[in-house]
Amino acid sequence: MKLSVIVITKNEEAAIARCLASVRFADEIIVVDSGSTDRTVALAEAAGAKVTVTPDWPGFGPQKNRALALAGGDWVFSIDADEWVEPALAEEIRSAVSRAGDVVAYELPRSSSFCGREMRHSGWWPDHILRLFRRDCARFSDDIVHERVVADGPVGRLSHPLRHESFVNLHEVVDKMNRYSTAGAQMRAARGKGGSVSGAVFHGLWAFLRTYVFRAGFLDGREGFVLAVANAEGTYYRYLKAWLAQRDAGR
Repeated sequence: MKLSVIVITKNEEAAIARCLASVRFADEIIVVDSGSTDRTVALAEAAGAKVTVTPDWPGFGPQKNRALALAGGDWVFSIDADEWVEPALAEEIRSAVSRAGDVVAYELPRSSSFCGREMRHSGWWPDHILRLFRRDCARFSDDIVHERVVADGPVGRLSHPLRHESFVNLHEVVDKMNRYSTAGAQMRAARGKGGSVSGAVFHGLWAFLRTYVFRAGFLDGREGFVLAVANAEGTYYRYLKAWLAQRDAGR
């Protein structure tokens, strides 16, 4: 059984070399770039990846489906540029791909860091995500953000974690919060859902409580508090942007 690794990128020169070096065990590596202005494409090509540059950005789900369409392996492993595979997980992936059976996809735990701290609570661990799947039995949802793999068949689970450096500094947190809240508002509008000021406040407050209290974010120290606030702000702005778009459309 052959394994393809797929990665979508844009301006990931700080992380892409580490990511691609960690998946050299695959039979092929596919990188689909959406117009990087840094050295991402050059570094990916130097790492031996097959690189395709797309002229537009359709959203995370559609872009990952573009990468999936280019994969030639029987199995596909999807990884983000800010993630990497350690040797124990690499061996577990190889073993899973070589096994015969009914399982068509595998979830695996992801261990993420936030502003330099590995988060063990806050809803971030073990954060099981479906990333390994048979190419003919799965695809990505068409969501422009928070996409997911939809598998047609039994799903197994691996035990070794995928490493993830989600945010290096607060600037990245604020930038991603703004981009994702805008995309989330667009998704709500596409589904015929709006928002309200009171709804934005309520959902933002609930996001903070869920992260910091109910998911024990307080055990992640000061970074846990910062993360809870960031989650609250992102949720608040998503609903507020949806309300503003709905209001302006009605004028």
